[in-house]
Amino acid sequence: MTDQDVGPIDYLVVEFPGAQLKGEALAALIDLVEQGIIRILDLAVAMVGDDGSFTAVEITDLDGDGTLDLAVFEGVSSGLLDDDDLAESAALAEAGSAVGLLVYENTWAGPFVSALRRAGADVISSGRIPADEVIAALDALENA
Repeated sequence: MTDQDVGPIDYLVVEFPGAQLKGEALAALIDLVEQGIIRILDLAVAMVGDDGSFTAVEITDLDGDGTLDLAVFEGVSSGLLDDDDLAESAALAEAGSAVGLLVYENTWAGPFVSALRRAGADVISSGRIPADEVIAALDALENA
């Protein structure tokens, strides 16, 4: 077992309807990385064709205008993702959309998990509750 602090690894698949990629989310992602909250392991983007096929897009120039949109993430690849993962992600999106696939480590949790292991404990399960389910539950409680 490694002595390195490693946090839980998560992934997100994001659909960009009409392939409209805007910069606000990118700025938030960069901020999370700069604060050391997450570490990006993989970032891939594909365009979904009208027939459901997909084409991987270079991360550095998503809109093809010659401007390096995501140059900060150029070359980000741990090798965890492959073409099958991108194909599965693209299959979730509507034709004419772009799809982004992000694999990241929750670096904030690494020291905590390592401390648990040093104390003889081990994380035996983890999960994620979708945000829309949490919001719905909170709304139901508020309206009760």
